[in-house]
Amino acid sequence: QVQLVESGGGLVHTGDSLRLSCVASIRTFSNYAMGWFRQAPGKEREFVAAISGSGGYNTYYEDSVKGRSTISRDNAANTVYLQMNSLKPEDTAVYYCAAAPDNGSYYPYLAIDYTYWGQGTQVTVSS
Repeated sequence: QVQLVESGGGLVHTGDSLRLSCVASIRTFSNYAMGWFRQAPGKEREFVAAISGSGGYNTYYEDSVKGRSTISRDNAANTVYLQMNSLKPEDTAVYYCAAAPDNGSYYPYLAIDYTYWGQGTQVTVSS
């Protein structure tokens, strides 16, 4: 059974940094695109960042995090990371890791294209 386990969330102040990690128990991890989504209270789940699989490791970012976030992956460790800098109160949300088979037809921004999801890790940014 595939499991995605996120870690690294917490309570930080405006301007601080966090690195989220997600370990995936997927045998062919490098063939999966990995994404981060977030959901704030009372809001829809939204795309944050994604990195494609071994076909190119292309990266994608939501506009509000572009320039202050970096997604990366370590295939040997079956892990994807999200480094977030200059955090703002509006970044407060539960952050979810997700995995999608990188078969060339997935759309990184769409939650429905992801097959596996983690339980989420809470990020709270105080002003």
